Amino acid sequence: MEIRQAEQEAQALRKEIIYHNDRYYNQDSPEISDYEYDMLLKRLEEIETAFPSLITPDSPTQKIGGQAGEKFSAVEHSVPMESLHDSFSHEEIREFAKRVQESAGKAVLVVEPKIDGLSVSAEYRNGVFVRGSTRGDGRVGEDITENLKTIRSLPMKLTKAVPYLEVRGEVYMSVEVFEQLAAQQEENEEKPFKNPRNAAAGSLRQKDAKITAERQLDIFVFNIQQIEGETLTSHVQSLEYLKELGFSVLPFYYACHDVDEVLEKIEEIGDKRGELSFQIDGAVIKTDDFAQREVMGSTSKFPRWAEAYKYPPEEKETELLDIEINVGRTGVLTPTAIFAPITLAGTTVSRAVLHNEDFIKEKDIRIGDTVILRKAGEIIPEVVAVARHKEGSRAFAMPKICPSCGSPVSYENGEAALRCTNTDCPAQLMRHMIHFVSRDAMDIDGLGERVLRAMAENGLIASPLDLYRLTKEEIMTLDKKKEKSATNLVNAIEKSKSNDLYRIVFGLGIRHIGQRAAKLLADRFRTLDGIMNATKEEISSVEGFGEIMAESVYDYFQLDESKKLVDEIKALGINTENLSAPKEINESNAFYGKTFVITGTLPNYKRTEAAAIIESLGGKVASGVSKKTDYVLAGEEAGSKLTKAQSLGITIIDENEFENMRNRE
Repeated sequence: MEIRQAEQEAQALRKEIIYHNDRYYNQDSPEISDYEYDMLLKRLEEIETAFPSLITPDSPTQKIGGQAGEKFSAVEHSVPMESLHDSFSHEEIREFAKRVQESAGKAVLVVEPKIDGLSVSAEYRNGVFVRGSTRGDGRVGEDITENLKTIRSLPMKLTKAVPYLEVRGEVYMSVEVFEQLAAQQEENEEKPFKNPRNAAAGSLRQKDAKITAERQLDIFVFNIQQIEGETLTSHVQSLEYLKELGFSVLPFYYACHDVDEVLEKIEEIGDKRGELSFQIDGAVIKTDDFAQREVMGSTSKFPRWAEAYKYPPEEKETELLDIEINVGRTGVLTPTAIFAPITLAGTTVSRAVLHNEDFIKEKDIRIGDTVILRKAGEIIPEVVAVARHKEGSRAFAMPKICPSCGSPVSYENGEAALRCTNTDCPAQLMRHMIHFVSRDAMDIDGLGERVLRAMAENGLIASPLDLYRLTKEEIMTLDKKKEKSATNLVNAIEKSKSNDLYRIVFGLGIRHIGQRAAKLLADRFRTLDGIMNATKEEISSVEGFGEIMAESVYDYFQLDESKKLVDEIKALGINTENLSAPKEINESNAFYGKTFVITGTLPNYKRTEAAAIIESLGGKVASGVSKKTDYVLAGEEAGSKLTKAQSLGITIIDENEFENMRNRE
């Protein structure tokens, strides 16, 4: 390749990689797979290695792809949070081991799983957590202190009062939690996260820490960035010390004495991928001895004493046997591929969602074809492409009528989703009932899909509210339902009547309204009647609501059927008020409609207690300081938020002034 051709390709690659960096690091919404991204970066590295004069300071090979966003305060890392250089073959790992030996002599190399999450820093003073931040570009990150406090596996107080400690960890979402979240998003017709990494990043970088808390994130701590009051000499020693302090560290790691052992452990970790409760995308190889690390140093982007081995995505071919249509609770017809069972990423799969007709046409998927499958994020099966068409394979077309009830189907407002027009469609009703009794909605124990179907087939229920009319004797007519279990089920249904308002709102199954949106509606309007009678403009003013969500809520409650449903809910004795909020708020009090930021350590309140007082009086609590902030409630060691508030001229109050405001309510 001539240098002019190399320069043109390098420029095109840089532009493409920078675009995908923004999608991945800053928007948490990647458009290509990790493997496809890695191959782009690897190709750019190959060109720059062959033509060093083409290397530019801003090349993606020379700097970390992320950057600090504007919605959080900036945090400057006194110890850079470096990235890792990637390898994709055993030969590259052998070359890395050789470089280590040439630079630092014979070394112990530690092999550990590479957690696929969001890298963060956590700082402690005298054993107490004081600040958390994202990696950002490695030198400047975002202050996410309040959000990290919601992660139960991150200790707020250590077992020893270490004078100062900064650790680095990876925030992740477990496979189980991700699957539940993805199913819920699909059910609510929300755009689902592509994989656990994006779900974790999107959840952690929320302005509202309450949303982060709901996402049940976890963290593994894997490195000490800085420490005072203790001398550590090796990586393995530091991991054991972190365990003693109460941190959740990597569940397994191996100290290896030669490169053959390193490669063996890399493969061993790779074989575990399908069995783990968390997602990994590779293995990390680190020089154990800290003195040897000092000798080797770092480049502008990577430490020379560490290397990442990236596992290639597992893809397999299989025959597409059929495409079946499933009808969701809002009437959406979803095509699902049925194929000859194969083992993929450790589990047997035989189905994959094909999303909509556009997806099928774009990939030219036909029944009988040989298709290529992989698991998106190692979890959700997806059809990547058609490997080859079978002679006589059949093109697929979406049905003209609903396969469940035979009613016409149609596209609405230019959507890609095809819908059944019959609101009494049996498939919709069953999906609606399953949603209604689910844990996040009315949370009725003992009412799984099998029991609900049996009730519907026996004519006991035709809608979710029919559950509240069931008697013990009627339930006992179902196969295998004895008196005790029937009594327990009646009691569970009765108990659900006293649920908080947001549960019945979420249980109604309003399009585009998830559990979080239901809570926001309950907090803003306080009663089901209040939500039903709200104008579209009032609903739009709810923080976090867009035009589509507001229209969906407003249009739903304009329907005569919805108004009758609300009357029925009240007649059955189901709670329709926000139990977690006071019945009335004096709008003339000093807190009403004001936005507060709480920072530092308060003498007599926990931050959560102060936040609860503010919200109970009609105020809002934000995690970051902005021009919209009215007050900053500052305690000891207030830090960067206090500084920013001072620069913006925002009113700063201490706990005494806070109490005075409260007494003036």
